[in-house]
Amino acid sequence: MQPVLSLKGITKSYGPIKALKGVSFEVPAGAVFGILGPNGSGKTTMLSIILDILKADSGSFSWFGQPGSPETRKQIGSLLETPNFYHYLSAVDNLNITHAISGRGDSADIDRVLEIVKLTERKRSKFSAYSLGMKQRLAIAGALLGDPQVLVFDEPTNGLDPVGIAEIRELIKELARRGKTIIMASHLLDEVEKVCTHVAILKRGTLITAGHVDEVLAHEDIVEVSSKEPERLYTTLKDFPGYTHIKQEGKMVEMFLPTGTAKLEDVNLYCFEKGITLNLLTVKKKSLEAKFFELTND
Repeated sequence: MQPVLSLKGITKSYGPIKALKGVSFEVPAGAVFGILGPNGSGKTTMLSIILDILKADSGSFSWFGQPGSPETRKQIGSLLETPNFYHYLSAVDNLNITHAISGRGDSADIDRVLEIVKLTERKRSKFSAYSLGMKQRLAIAGALLGDPQVLVFDEPTNGLDPVGIAEIRELIKELARRGKTIIMASHLLDEVEKVCTHVAILKRGTLITAGHVDEVLAHEDIVEVSSKEPERLYTTLKDFPGYTHIKQEGKMVEMFLPTGTAKLEDVNLYCFEKGITLNLLTVKKKSLEAKFFELTND
């Protein structure tokens, strides 16, 4: 199936600073595609280029197999900044202005998008009376005018409290269920893991990796083991089969194994047969943070 978005060798510099360094990847139809990276990694620059706000120095991109154009742009709803609405106007009045400026959708479309973002009951309330989460949902409603196939969000949960984050997370999931392709930049690892189906990881303008979330951010089981003889334990466990790597942390040994393969009884029996009595044997999941830092460190 033809990808919704394809980037080929995108580069962008600001003077001596290289914001993007030959970035290439594809976004499949129906994906919730996270562009993940620390602040300053080039996420916003990339989104600005694919939305024709900035021009790349070199490389190309295509939407739906076609070069970017005003026509393809009409099929894309976006939210790149903090919601910018008139505080003294209602949701309906603000969306009427958005419709008039963008040319997307019509007045009848406003009720539809307000229903999707669950603001129908508050559509006559002034924007100033909204919570931060409600303001962000109204901004997403603006992006939904005209029923675009693709939605592009830059840090959609930035600055929100836990309730607001949960609201936006559920809204993104609902939009995905409705068949929208969603591209979202985020530095929040937890957000990407809970919402996205695919991910691209950027580090200082370089694409580190891209693919399905389950593959890129695969977890590992970590077996933590200790005994009164940590050096002997470490030497013995180096011959234990199946681990991806092993390391000694003080008096503790950590063995990293593929998810679901860590069997504590096997480790315990192995050590017992080697004459080693364990005083700690436990398993934990490798955190998403650990995986992310592993991918992006120097």
